[in-house]
Amino acid sequence: MIEEIKEGYVKVEREHGIATIEFFHPQSNSLPGKILDALAKDIHSEGLNEGTKVIILRSAGEKVFCAGASFDELAAIKNEQEGLHFFSGFANVINAMRKVPQLIIARIHGKCIGGGVGLAASADYAIAVEGSDIKLSELAVGIGPFVVGPAVERKLGLSAFSQLTIDAAMWRSADWARRKGLFAELHTDIAGVDDSINRLSTTLSHSSPEAMREIKRMLWKGTEDWDNLLMERAAISGRLILGDYSKQFIEKFKAPKPPKNIS
Repeated sequence: MIEEIKEGYVKVEREHGIATIEFFHPQSNSLPGKILDALAKDIHSEGLNEGTKVIILRSAGEKVFCAGASFDELAAIKNEQEGLHFFSGFANVINAMRKVPQLIIARIHGKCIGGGVGLAASADYAIAVEGSDIKLSELAVGIGPFVVGPAVERKLGLSAFSQLTIDAAMWRSADWARRKGLFAELHTDIAGVDDSINRLSTTLSHSSPEAMREIKRMLWKGTEDWDNLLMERAAISGRLILGDYSKQFIEKFKAPKPPKNIS
């Protein structure tokens, strides 16, 4: 099943109890509202599918796993309600990931920025390739990683989360992310990533669904208030994105870049 979205898509493929959910957007796999909505819907649907034993979350393309929020949509936000609606899309995806009974494996094939770090942190097991550096760039945009924050802090701890949040311009290496616990495995090439995902997903597809359901519940204990918490955080981002700082940053980011001189 493929859900076509203008300039992007979300598709689901199922085989032998393994559901692979793939998303794509030509702007470095950024996440406009329609892709966020489709991701949340498809993850929720697989959670209800008794034939699905394990979920793989991946993106298409090369170099960038996910660039986070769509700057086109950030620029189009005109009031707090629109801001809340957009950022609640990230809340819905994270909440869908934590609430489905299946374990979710994330395939990280490249850089993760902002909401992309949130997706990796919300997976139960992330397998990455070298070069999958991470950055929480939200403060540079004039907001903060409010919605993805609980997921990132839960996985990496408060100290590492604060480092990413405060130094919003600095990339952290994939090895740093592995050492802090964001990535469970780090491979030298994408073939190694895919081999490991195939091995683990096949093993889990033959494991006890009841046992995995209880493990998932145990791993996510203490997040029962996230339905409300993440919406409260979305409202904060929705308000801050209307500020002069954010508007000026987005305008500068989207402005045509002058051509480079060739000598």
